[in-house]
Amino acid sequence: MKKITERFFKYIKIDTKSDESRLTCPSTESQMGFAKLMVEELKAIGMDRISLDYNGYVTATLPSNTDKDIPVIGFIAHMDTAPSFSGKNINPRIVENYDGEDIVLNSQENIIMSPRDFPELKNYLGQDIIVTDGTTLLGADDKAGITEIITAMEHLIKNPDIKHGEIKVGFTPDEEIGKGADLFDVKKFGADYAYTIDGGEIGELEYENFNAASARIKINGRNIHPGTSKNKMINSLLLGMELNSMLPVSERPEYTENYEGFFLLCDMKGDVETTDMNYIIRDHQKEKFDEKKNLMKNSVDFLNKKYGAGIFELEIKDSYYNMKEKVEPVIEIVDIVKKSMEDIGINPIVKPIRGGTDGARLSYMGLPCPNIFTGGHNFHGKFEYIPVQSMEKSVELIVKICQNYAENEFIIDKKDNF
Repeated sequence: MKKITERFFKYIKIDTKSDESRLTCPSTESQMGFAKLMVEELKAIGMDRISLDYNGYVTATLPSNTDKDIPVIGFIAHMDTAPSFSGKNINPRIVENYDGEDIVLNSQENIIMSPRDFPELKNYLGQDIIVTDGTTLLGADDKAGITEIITAMEHLIKNPDIKHGEIKVGFTPDEEIGKGADLFDVKKFGADYAYTIDGGEIGELEYENFNAASARIKINGRNIHPGTSKNKMINSLLLGMELNSMLPVSERPEYTENYEGFFLLCDMKGDVETTDMNYIIRDHQKEKFDEKKNLMKNSVDFLNKKYGAGIFELEIKDSYYNMKEKVEPVIEIVDIVKKSMEDIGINPIVKPIRGGTDGARLSYMGLPCPNIFTGGHNFHGKFEYIPVQSMEKSVELIVKICQNYAENEFIIDKKDNF
């Protein structure tokens, strides 16, 4: 436990929050600083062909130690933390031998994490849980993934009797702002298949994710003095509310689960004269995804006819697509993880991701890339936590996956499926 927690604590102490407002890659200088630390960490454990490019992408190779013809596999995690909550001056602690009761994160601020609100805490009775002090996120998304990958590679290097093929590792910037795969060089990375270590609770295995789009709307109103505004004023704020009322209430995130998609109004800023609205649109099924985008377009068209051409300006941009289409032709890469989980006593939880990962984008760039758990919960907020034992199991799983590829538990043909 000591080794993995020390490494994890070292990484989360560095604030690597990404910044959507900046056009550089990485979007924050601290991410490049962290990337340089990763290079040193990979050198220290004995990895080969370590690279840090101008955009902050870190890659490295663990050479094969067998003569067998084995697919080259990769493990990928992201270096940034979510910009939606503070990742500065993270002060973690370990709740040892968790007793199932409330966890006081911050007594001064009366911040309490209770199993009444988070019943899954009861799954970790007797385990050691890493928590925040209630003032920041923890950073397990995704520095737990980085910690687990590096620890697994170190274990393989120190135990050469465990046979494995060539293994690639990659650490990416700016995943939290949707840019993690933008400049990832798949050809240079050189893997046949890869896995993002970026999931939640122990056992999670995901190869389906949302189709995703963003919708940016500008509403051009007309501000007239309210005393003389009859038949003249166009209140852009009220028009924005009218647009939102045309979208199904039942298709909001707070009312959906599993394969159900949604519209999310992320922010709305403005005044009588001008209002800006930003939505995200999500659905697992391509047909329903297209229907949602069309509903947004048709609603805007209707309102422009009602109030005048050009009152509403709409831009819809696709962000990523469901990786299922690219993973199913090589479903053996999912099966081998399920088998590896079962080998080490983990119950596989195969479910769709209600979000996206770098793996979704990478799958469409020619690198099929399912997602595997880190062990963390409640990402992006002050109630984020991760059991140490889940992190240790993640390390064990990565090692077992490498071993099972080498032992040909599954025969996976190298072929171009794209």
